[in-house]
Amino acid sequence: MTTSVTEMRTTGFGPALWRALKSFGLLRESWVGMVGVFLVVFWVLVAIFAPLLAPFDPNASIQPFAGLGAVSAKGGTFWLGTDHIGRDILSRIIWGSRTVLIYAPLATFSAYFVGILMGLAAGYRGGWVDDVLSRIADIILSFPVLVLYIIIIATIGASGFNIIIAITFASSPGIMRIVRGLVLDLRNRDYVAAAQTRGESDWRVMLVEILPNARGPLIVDACLRLGYVIITIGVLGFLGLGLPPPDPDWGGMVNETRQMAMAFPHMTLFPCIAISTLILGFNLLADGLREISLRD
Repeated sequence: MTTSVTEMRTTGFGPALWRALKSFGLLRESWVGMVGVFLVVFWVLVAIFAPLLAPFDPNASIQPFAGLGAVSAKGGTFWLGTDHIGRDILSRIIWGSRTVLIYAPLATFSAYFVGILMGLAAGYRGGWVDDVLSRIADIILSFPVLVLYIIIIATIGASGFNIIIAITFASSPGIMRIVRGLVLDLRNRDYVAAAQTRGESDWRVMLVEILPNARGPLIVDACLRLGYVIITIGVLGFLGLGLPPPDPDWGGMVNETRQMAMAFPHMTLFPCIAISTLILGFNLLADGLREISLRD
């Protein structure tokens, strides 16, 4: 079987990476994508410069129940007020962004690593490999995802590493099914047949020839999935299954002050706004990338 020179030149990680970077550059043509980039970059910068931006120690008990703009007796202003223990809400939101932007990408990357390997093997090999991996994915996906998270965290304990394990276990089957569907379409292309004719190994064909050409839907899904993971981390924190206190955790902040939300709404409102804006940023970024991909 033959393949054209042009088609063969479009395969491999180098050209695929260049096209992916080009797609991100074309986001300037999508105002939706640019808004998403702005929101994501904003929170990334907040997380990076948290020690410089936070006006107070996020775990220091200074002045309980201070309102918005209250002035501390020791100097400084509580721009977003304090919680029932007297901790500055703005400082905890700033430091909490680090928690989200460390564990959410790590958990998403881990889930994609496992899901991609499973999907490549199932879609390319087929046969009993496909049957076994697909049945495992179906069993895991049959459980309500939130219940699955609670069972895993309650069993192995609440910690950042265990949250990554739980998200990887629950999310990788869904990623596997997406990758499997893409591989079933791509494995019959001419450039794959050419690689097989050259005697390349199965894993080289899967990783070098097929995977880079499936990048478009996976990049969009990764941005959306990052938003889902952020929601998951927030929900686990709200349920008391997130990071152990006293480290700032947006979901944990809402959980700690939910009973006082009517009298002191700022205690829960601002952490919720932080979660919502970051999720919105990733969702708009995914919409922008999808819009660009449809133009190509």
